[in-house]
Amino acid sequence: MKIGFIELGHMGTAMAANLVKAGHDVSVFNRSPEKARALIELGAREATNIAEVCGGEVVISMLANDDAVSEVTLGEGGVIAHLRQRAVHLSMSTISVALW
Repeated sequence: MKIGFIELGHMGTAMAANLVKAGHDVSVFNRSPEKARALIELGAREATNIAEVCGGEVVISMLANDDAVSEVTLGEGGVIAHLRQRAVHLSMSTISVALW
């Protein structure tokens, strides 16, 4: 399966690594690109922007707060703007109920 993964903190990196190890085609994007290095060495593909990580069947985001979700997911040029038809966006972010 072709999967995009956005933001690579401790939990996101571990989850993306498991997807790579399971044989999935994983593209990774992090606003701090150096956090993607270990996953790229493991076999993930580096995405340099949000559009590049949204080309598969699933996009997983794991963002830290409402502001990050608003910017990366809902903002101009964000996930929703680039998500393919019939693709799934799985938000595993830490957000408030008020955002939705």
